[in-house]
Amino acid sequence: MGKIESIVKSEIQRLAKREIKSTFLPLRREVRSLRLKVSGLSKNFKVLNRLAKEQIIPMASEKFKLEASPEEVKIARLTPARIRNLRKKLGISQRELASLTGASMGAVVMWEKGKFKPKADKKGALIALRRLGKRQVKRMLAEKVKSKKPETRVMRRKVKRNTRKVVPRRKVVRRARRAIKRAKR
Repeated sequence: MGKIESIVKSEIQRLAKREIKSTFLPLRREVRSLRLKVSGLSKNFKVLNRLAKEQIIPMASEKFKLEASPEEVKIARLTPARIRNLRKKLGISQRELASLTGASMGAVVMWEKGKFKPKADKKGALIALRRLGKRQVKRMLAEKVKSKKPETRVMRRKVKRNTRKVVPRRKVVRRARRAIKRAKR
């Protein structure tokens, strides 16, 4: 009796394996063909993604050029108060305004004091800034920070009671990146 049980049991196992193979063999083939298709599509996607990035990079640099038409530059009246109000409206510092317009920080200070007037190209940049909002300006500043490589030199910063504290450049860069991330949210 024990022999018959083992024979029946082995026959059932053999038939079950045969059924499973006949059921899963087409599925295996289909999975294999789908994997090949997915790998081909991912390769194509990588190539297209790289090409898209190559196309976007020049467009991004053109996107943030601050220019105004010669007529607008000629007509515009930029007083020191208007320059200061524009900067405050956009929520940026004099250094950031200088970075955006391509001028030095001293020039921006002199514009706001009324000692100098911005030249035509800088005036055009200021006019173009008037059309932008805070978010766009923050994005432009973030792009400028990304494009600049962090320096390793040590910066000095004024602290209360006229003492000076040495702040490593890396820490300043980290703080700036955190501020940019917060601004994006």
